[in-house]
Order: sequence, then C-alpha cells, then structure tokens
Amino acid sequence: MRHQKHDLLAPLPGTARQIHSFHFGPANVAGKVYIQSSLHADEMPGMLVAWHLKQRLAELEAAGRLRSEIVLVPVANPVGLEQVLMDVPLGRYELESGQNFNRWFVDLSEEVGNEIEGQLGDDPQHNLTLIRTSLRNALARQTAGTQLQSQRLTLQRLACDADMVLDLHCDFEAVTHLYTTPEAWPQVEPLARYIGAEASLLATDSGGQSFDECFTLLWWQLKERFGEHFNIPLGSFSVTVELRGQGDVYHPLASVDCQALIDYLIHFGTIAGDPVSLPELPYPATPLAGVEPVATPVGGLLVFAAVPGQYLEAGQLIAEVIDPILDRVTPIHCTAAGLMYARSLRRMATAGMVIAHVAGTEAYRSGYLLSP
Repeated sequence: MRHQKHDLLAPLPGTARQIHSFHFGPANVAGKVYIQSSLHADEMPGMLVAWHLKQRLAELEAAGRLRSEIVLVPVANPVGLEQVLMDVPLGRYELESGQNFNRWFVDLSEEVGNEIEGQLGDDPQHNLTLIRTSLRNALARQTAGTQLQSQRLTLQRLACDADMVLDLHCDFEAVTHLYTTPEAWPQVEPLARYIGAEASLLATDSGGQSFDECFTLLWWQLKERFGEHFNIPLGSFSVTVELRGQGDVYHPLASVDCQALIDYLIHFGTIAGDPVSLPELPYPATPLAGVEPVATPVGGLLVFAAVPGQYLEAGQLIAEVIDPILDRVTPIHCTAAGLMYARSLRRMATAGMVIAHVAGTEAYRSGYLLSP
C-alpha cells in the first residue's frame, strides 16, 4: 500500500487540510479502480465501508491477488467534515459559498476535444490513451482560487484515469440504491446485484456536474462529437452507491457491503479469484427521470405511512401532515406506482418540502434531476 497526501489550498493561515489517498496493487499497471467515500461529509456509512475495505485490500495485496491499481480515499471531504454547528453536522453544502460539495466539478470535455481533434485514429486503445493523457494534462493546468475548488480538483485528478469510479454515499432514511448511466448499466448491473440495490437509477446527464458524471459525461460527449468517424470507447464509468441511510453505521452492514464490493471487483477482474454467483436483482433499473420527488403542500408534523423499500401503487398514501393547532390532517400520496427508496429524516415538514422519492418506471421529468 502506498499512502499519498494531497495538500488543499488553505483559506486562512493555520487552516491547512489534506486529502489522503491509499494506493493498492501493482504500480504502473494497466487498469485502475477509484473508490471514495463521504463526499457529503454528513454521510458516514461509506466511510465505515471504506475502512473495512482498506483492511481487506491490504490482505489481498499481500496475497498477490490485485491485478490492477485500486485507489481508496476514505475521507473525500475534510472541509465539510469539520462543519458542525451546535452538534449538527452540515457536510452537504460548503458554508462559505452555499454550494453542494457534490456539484460543479470542472467540465473539460470541450477543452479535451479541441486538443485531441486531428490526433484520433482507428485504434480505440490509441484514442483511449490520447484522451486520458489530454484529460490529465488539462486538470494539471487548472488552478484553484478557493479551498472548495482545490478539493474538487484533487479528487478529479486522482480519479480521472480510472476505468471505474465508485462514489460511496447514503441518503436520509433509505434502502441501498445506486445511480449510473444507461451506457454503463451492463457493467454496473453485477454491482447492483452484489450490493443488493433495491433501486438503480439511470441518467446520462442528471444536471449539476456531480463527481460521478464529470467522468462519464466527458467520454459520452467526446463520443457524440467524434464517434461518427472514430472509435471512442467508454474510457470510464462511474457509480454513486447509496448505502442506506445516515444512521446505518454498523460493522455488520459495512462488512456485508465491503464483501459485496470485493465480489464485484473479482467479477470485474480487478481481483484474482473465482466470481461469486450473481444474486437476483431486487428491482429493475429505472430512469432517474421517472423518480417522483413527493412533496407536501403544507407544513406540519410529518407521520409516515410507508417505509423505504416498499412498493407503492399509484395514489397510495405515503404520509400524513398534521397541523396540531387547527387539527387539519393532510394526506400525501404518490402519483405513480414505484418503489419508495428514500424518505426524509425530518418529522416537522415545511410547505413545499420533498418528503420521499419513488422510483417509477416511466420517465416524465427533464433538466436538473438531482436533489439540491
């Protein structure tokens, strides 16, 4: 294992922070997998899984079973990790800018496309190497003006040349689910089976330039631009894995999730070994544009009638919102049938608040598809 430290831009004297990356497997070998956790710094289940994974990878490396480099970043957001206000962690948004830590990673598809134009050929491996080199160089030329930009660039530089990028998150109260692209789904489906994803949500561009999509979108956009004349491979695929809810930080769950990731990496060929038989897929992949963010039109005490992982029929009751002053009870129903994979932790709702997400099968939304 090789431990590297990456200094972030310090916003003030005496406030230096670092990203720590742990590199397993042979150096300078073909193939790379990048795994990070807790980019939203109030989401801890992935960090515990990463800790378990760190121990397992060290054992597998010692046994000579790693065929590719595996880069692990267990604390992807030291800036947000420190944001605790009156005993409440505030690790989703940077307090200075108000920006979501998992949005607005730099988009270099046009810059890379302009640089490689005229150098592409018929060999997809040549094109893959050319694009990765151009992307690494373009990221190296970027300069950060803020600590947040510095953190984003550090993570992008670590992951930009990986074949696979796994970003470990969680929701508020939820079952295991994941986000990826339709183009990557054939490669990701085994992961969904091993990890037991009860919802798999697919979108090529969900808006917001999140960490996972800053890689997949670049390759997709280059394919759109040059694919008619040149063979542009899918040089990287990314998955956001949502490991249940914020409170699900337990060794038994983390151990199971760690083993699921190991099983997937064996299936993928990154780790030597006999692949474990694929389990059944709990729920078919559905479009992210088919997700219904169920909102309440009124504020009040939120009393749920449905639980994460429950399949709902169209019009089924999800919750009641109670006004304890006027004794008014407002029922909240879903519009279409689907699997309710996540719900709010809050129990006092405000008017217009999204209280749950239901994965329907028919796409009906467009534009920005993510939560704020």
